[in-house]
Amino acid sequence: MATENGRLLICNCNGSMPLDASAAALSQDGAEPFIHSALCRAQLGNFRDAANAGGPLTVCCTQEAPLFTEVAAEQNGEEDTLSFVNIRERAGWSEDAAKAGPKIAALIAEAAVSGTPTTQVPLTSEGVCLVYGKDQAALDAARQLAARLDVTLLLKESDGIIPPAVMDVPVFQGRVARAAGYLGAFEIAVDRYAPADPASRDVFRFERPQDGAMSTCDLILDLTGETPLFTGHDKRDGYFRPDPGDPVAVQKALFELSDMVGEFAKPRYVDFHAELCAHSRSRKTGCSRCIDVCPAGAISPDGDTVAFDPYICGGCGACNSVCPTGAAHYTFPTTATLIERLSAMMHAYRDAGGRQGTLFVHDPQHGGAVIDMMARFGRGLPAHVLPFAVTQTTQIGLDFLAAAFANGIGRVVLYAHPTKRDEISGLANQIGLAETVLTGLGYESGLVELMVESDPDAVESRLWSMDRTDGATARPFLPLGGKREIMDTALAQLRLAAPEPVDLIALPPGAPYGRIAVDAEACTLCLACVGACPASALQDNPDKPELSFIENNCVQCGLCQNTCPESAITLEPRLNFLTAAKSPVVMKEEEPFHCVRCNKPFAAKSSIERIVATLAEKHPMFKSPEAARRLQMCEDCRVVDQFEVTNDPMGGGARPAVRTTEDYLDGKVPDEDESIH
Repeated sequence: MATENGRLLICNCNGSMPLDASAAALSQDGAEPFIHSALCRAQLGNFRDAANAGGPLTVCCTQEAPLFTEVAAEQNGEEDTLSFVNIRERAGWSEDAAKAGPKIAALIAEAAVSGTPTTQVPLTSEGVCLVYGKDQAALDAARQLAARLDVTLLLKESDGIIPPAVMDVPVFQGRVARAAGYLGAFEIAVDRYAPADPASRDVFRFERPQDGAMSTCDLILDLTGETPLFTGHDKRDGYFRPDPGDPVAVQKALFELSDMVGEFAKPRYVDFHAELCAHSRSRKTGCSRCIDVCPAGAISPDGDTVAFDPYICGGCGACNSVCPTGAAHYTFPTTATLIERLSAMMHAYRDAGGRQGTLFVHDPQHGGAVIDMMARFGRGLPAHVLPFAVTQTTQIGLDFLAAAFANGIGRVVLYAHPTKRDEISGLANQIGLAETVLTGLGYESGLVELMVESDPDAVESRLWSMDRTDGATARPFLPLGGKREIMDTALAQLRLAAPEPVDLIALPPGAPYGRIAVDAEACTLCLACVGACPASALQDNPDKPELSFIENNCVQCGLCQNTCPESAITLEPRLNFLTAAKSPVVMKEEEPFHCVRCNKPFAAKSSIERIVATLAEKHPMFKSPEAARRLQMCEDCRVVDQFEVTNDPMGGGARPAVRTTEDYLDGKVPDEDESIH
């Protein structure tokens, strides 16, 4: 069977999946596919023949992927043309398996979409490892690692620890006061630092301690069981913090640590575009959404923008979820790739007769394990629940959710493991925003659900009991441009398919869309807001004093509000679908003030009048009528007028004559004593 991604091999896994009922849904050009029953065993020859033929080949099995990859390499040496899709745990092993044909077709179509590979961040470790603990277990772990790594033991406490007969590991006492860095580049500051006394007999004794000792290392094993040394410690590469009371967890950490010597690479999860960042202007803070939600501490203020540390970034994608401009752009994969996968999935699902689809968005690690357990020990996934794997559920934002419903999805369930509970605030905000938009357009409430659960039985029960909902008429689109453009397009398509396509929707504070209100009486048209706006939503007119606003560009960062010296600007979050939102609207305009000397227009009339009222005859520099009049002059005339006045404040007395030697010899200069008397 051929697909858009080349040929397709399907297997019912020894008859454990009733795929014959799905054959019609998987047919192409009227031809139903051949269903294997033992492709990895008795029918492996069929796979060899397909691999020998060359070209792209998709196998509907992931369990035996290593075997198929090895055989393909032996046959033609082409592993890159081989891909796999899991239809067993995600569709075939289910009480609804006989109805899962449309879902299987959707899963195969989704797997055919390949995204752009992300760049890599290099990491290097020379095996210098710090073991940080406070009991005998820390010493034992350090000595166990010493055969593979360059280990140093730092004891926060040392009571009850027996000094070894052979000091094969350097031992120190101290408390880590600060820690920073990542795999291969950790820096720590230690208080109460002291080396062990070599004469320690029954217990460890240490030399005179000192504070503020600094050190570096490549790896850290934290066995204190206390507060982690890092924010988002589970995402900090090279930092291991197993439960010291769990011997299995400790041994697992030791096993992983022993191999962490050499060169490594991690994905560059986020590309940052500083020119789009709306964090700050002129020391006025606007948007700080990414800083607020980053659980790893990888984002920090950096002048007018923020700084992203790709070595610390753990890839949760929360910054991508909440960024209103697309400055924080997730690349593993991009939102555009996710929408392309979603569109392909829903197109195949509809063509195969699928209806009332529920999208189950999950991460491969925790969500994939839950799906596996449901398939093996429970009822499996319902036929209408379409599993959709993403790197981290927290990367999902309004743009993707709007695209899902625009593509005809009836419901969206976002799965997160309880260990991610501290990371979902940004995701919860995006869900609330999506619900506001959906209900504002006439969709029923509760179509987006966040499920934080570790028990597969509880997840299964909820998915099977959840009401099925007809999605809107699908309006798929190409996800072109940056985040803002994709989100605009997705929301526009969602509105066209909506039960009540209204023009305006009020949004909660913090939403990335809205307008501003300008108090015309307070505004002096100083145009400080124009210089502060990072999205070109506020604009001036070079020909006259005028402030205009383009609502569709506004990201509600608040920089204009925080910059305005007159506090004349307020934010109004809302979603405006009208085409007028893309055109400039004049917020305030007035006639220019003309220079009283040359008649050139040079400023807003209200601004000059306010300056004159504030300074004339009140400020020491403008006490006289002439000086006050200077406030009403343009910048050129003001300088000329200043130098024309007779009592020039910058002028001085006559320059004294230079005394020469001849003056003294001729007696033209009086003696010093005579001048005194």
